[in-house]
Amino acid sequence: MFINLDDVKKHLYIDSAFTEDDNYILSLIEVAEQVVEEHIDCNLIDLCDLNEDGQVDVTTLPAPLKHAMKLFVGNLYANRESIAFAQSHELPLSFKYLINLYKNYESRTTK
Repeated sequence: MFINLDDVKKHLYIDSAFTEDDNYILSLIEVAEQVVEEHIDCNLIDLCDLNEDGQVDVTTLPAPLKHAMKLFVGNLYANRESIAFAQSHELPLSFKYLINLYKNYESRTTK
């Protein structure tokens, strides 16, 4: 995982002592990581640095992508159904802006 449960719970303003939704949030993190990978047409692991042992250090994923995943998790957590009765607007410079910074346009032409 590129973002962890504790950081996401802080982002969602959920007290660390509240654990009832932990498994649900973990599943949302997994979804967010897959959505971002699909959108940027690149494996997230390829954007990470290697540590001294030559192993991939997942903590080095660029901060905009980590934040985009937290925004996505927050959206799914707050809106658990596909229909909303309140009017909403996408905020500029949010999820799409952050992940588009890392979009791999070259992979689209080779598919």
